Amino acid sequence: MFEQYEDAVQAALEVQTNAYAPYSEFKVGAALVDCSGNIHVGCNVENASYGLTICAERTAFSTAVSQGIKQFNGLVIVSSGGVAPCGACRQFAVEFCDELPIVLFNSDEMKIVTESNLNELMPMTFRL
Repeated sequence: MFEQYEDAVQAALEVQTNAYAPYSEFKVGAALVDCSGNIHVGCNVENASYGLTICAERTAFSTAVSQGIKQFNGLVIVSSGGVAPCGACRQFAVEFCDELPIVLFNSDEMKIVTESNLNELMPMTFRL
């Protein structure tokens, strides 16, 4: 577990309510903790052209990077059931930190489903 994870859970729960998910009705919130302890949030934003949909995790990373932050201590993902990030989000995250601690949180039951790290979730990552 990483420091600030409790604050990150709360931030992810709050941003989850902002998700735009009219097609799937599956709302996800993500909170990314940087090395200074600041929290960067993101939610999923769906689009009628499904390929243009962006996941909460990539939104959080994009928000942080747009602010000049590229080093992270942990990620909390909040969803119904506490699902793991998709493959695209895993590959996106690997760009910044192989060992990134990840907490999956079930917003239906308000509990942690699992604690893991990016290496466990994304073995044999693609690298240039």
